[in-house]
Amino acid sequence: MSWAIVPAGPAESELLAAIHHAVFPPREAWSVDAMALQLALPGSFGLLEPQGGLLLARVAADEAEVLTLAVLPGLRRQGLGRALLQASMAEAHRRGAAALLLEVAVDNAAARRLYDGAGFTPVGRRKRYYADGSDALVLRAALSSG
Repeated sequence: MSWAIVPAGPAESELLAAIHHAVFPPREAWSVDAMALQLALPGSFGLLEPQGGLLLARVAADEAEVLTLAVLPGLRRQGLGRALLQASMAEAHRRGAAALLLEVAVDNAAARRLYDGAGFTPVGRRKRYYADGSDALVLRAALSSG
């Protein structure tokens, strides 16, 4: 499937928040204001697939970090998550990052397969990172122009 991934800024915060709220539990979903604030920070960037996918990231020095990635349930397993991740890796590299980092719940098998397929490897573990008390794996991928 072909995706229309576009840059997202504070003006898209309402749509970004709606997608986020449809994907994450209420206590973890980001508000319109939270989206706008994140996107207004230096080094931050957003990617949006208006049908129902988003990724927010930020670059600091030579590292980038995925802040959040969301794909509506009806669009999962169709390559949108991979497309968003690949687009973020390219954008982070374009902005000078040599590596991209993220956290993923240890029990999120689908996300871990996505990240493994994109070249991410574990570099750490954050104990009781999530609201439910579960641990997060810290993953890292080297970025290149290829």
